[in-house]
Amino acid sequence: MPRTRQEGNRYFSLDVDFFSDKKIKILKARYGADGITLYIYLLCEIYKSGYYLKVDEDFEFIISDDLNMDCNKVKQVLNFLLERSLFDNKLFQSDKVLTSAGIQRRFQRMVKSRAVKNPIKIEGFWILPEDETEPFIKVNPSLNNSEKKDNNSKKNEFNSENYDIKEKEKKRKYIYTAAPDKYFEDETLDDAFRLFIRMRQNHGDALMEEQILAYRDELATLSQNTEERIAMAKQAFMNGWKNFYPPNKRAKKSKAVSSNRFNNFPQRDNADVIKQLEAMGGKKHDTESSDV
Repeated sequence: MPRTRQEGNRYFSLDVDFFSDKKIKILKARYGADGITLYIYLLCEIYKSGYYLKVDEDFEFIISDDLNMDCNKVKQVLNFLLERSLFDNKLFQSDKVLTSAGIQRRFQRMVKSRAVKNPIKIEGFWILPEDETEPFIKVNPSLNNSEKKDNNSKKNEFNSENYDIKEKEKKRKYIYTAAPDKYFEDETLDDAFRLFIRMRQNHGDALMEEQILAYRDELATLSQNTEERIAMAKQAFMNGWKNFYPPNKRAKKSKAVSSNRFNNFPQRDNADVIKQLEAMGGKKHDTESSDV
């Protein structure tokens, strides 16, 4: 008849320098023998079932009864063990599981003799990295995939947050610090912008305040330089434009307007114009002399 496979462990080793550990010294100093007793009690419960212990809401009351210890003290000692990393606090908060990297390292040494022939399958709550996990410990691939998915999900969330922040920063290129009765903090820029708005209104454009603010935003985003903003506002005002144009497009706009105005007239050389004016001046002088 085949031998029944052992589940869990019948005993575990206790290091001879157990009481030399600084964390154990502090545990004993704060909670006395009760602290040490509770910690060893939890280790026994963990190794009895394997390498971790799943707890529920009645767990603390059971310990309190088993050890004849006040329930509040049980909570205090357990919190200390979690805070000092004698148990993995993150795993306890997420899954109410008590274990630690040290517990799992000792578990591997304890099961090595029997696990070499019969590898142990790990279904969950294994926190040792791959390079510290023995070959006879077979971690469920789905567990690793799940962890990778969680990591990828966190990376995606992080990238998404970064993208949202960058988008918000792009939209927030200019922070308005002007007084409530001004559109821009710089007085010259504010005056030039108001001239543009007044020009539009004189041309019959009934602009709502929301539209004026939209024009302000557009002027602010076209350039980060205050002098360039002033120049764009003045140029739009003088030419009667309905919008602002960046400095590199302003020349093209002016050239287009100029060519549209004089397309029906031949362009004349400046030297010819000067000669004609001089000739006209000479004729006028001769006429005045003859009258005398």
